[in-house]
Amino acid sequence: MEFHIQCEAAEIARYCFTPGDPARAKKIAAYFQDPKFVTDSRGYLVFSGHYRGVFMTVCATNMGGPTVAIALEELAHMGADTFIRVGSCGAVQPNMGPGDIVISTGAVRLGGTGNAYLPLHYPAVPTFQVTRALADAASAMNVPAQLGIGAAGDAFYAPKEGRAEMAKAGVLSLEMESDTLYIVGQFRGWRTGAIFATDGTPTEVKPAWGEQSYKRGEQNAIEIALDAMYRVAQQDGAG
Repeated sequence: MEFHIQCEAAEIARYCFTPGDPARAKKIAAYFQDPKFVTDSRGYLVFSGHYRGVFMTVCATNMGGPTVAIALEELAHMGADTFIRVGSCGAVQPNMGPGDIVISTGAVRLGGTGNAYLPLHYPAVPTFQVTRALADAASAMNVPAQLGIGAAGDAFYAPKEGRAEMAKAGVLSLEMESDTLYIVGQFRGWRTGAIFATDGTPTEVKPAWGEQSYKRGEQNAIEIALDAMYRVAQQDGAG
């Protein structure tokens, strides 16, 4: 039995979604044909079920790199090896607004957890196969998506220095988990990817006027991620 995610290995799929928000985990599980509550130990809310015939798991990781690393390690001990983060993010580019979809191609490493696995000169990048599946799924759904790098760090309320520099460098998004997701995946040999719905603009975080657009974006991100995971599973010969 794992320290934090208390369940049996047979209840965990090879294919796992790792949203931060437990409410989003429930939304993902609602798409499963036979969703089963697995556990809610130490804040890790887990459901498993089948999507288009493929056994999948969703595990809410909550906020920050440390909880993501624990989730990946323990889920992998129970058989998982493919992880897609379905999250929300802040916007960096001036043309971005609530509900925009970002498919991550890498992360500026602002968090600390990944440093315990690999030093900073290792880039934090997702697995190309997973990123390609996310892009193909978005295209098939006719949902516009921006592909590019984001920035991920552990300190939500720290001074937001360097934002103008990030925008100039083409950074799209700000969130708290993808750098750890990618680094741990690279170090352990697991497949990773991430998709985000933007929750505001570079100057307004979660504005009331953008709430409905954000909710549509979140639903789009969930549906894209599900289809992408199915595509990866099909390439593996699963289902």
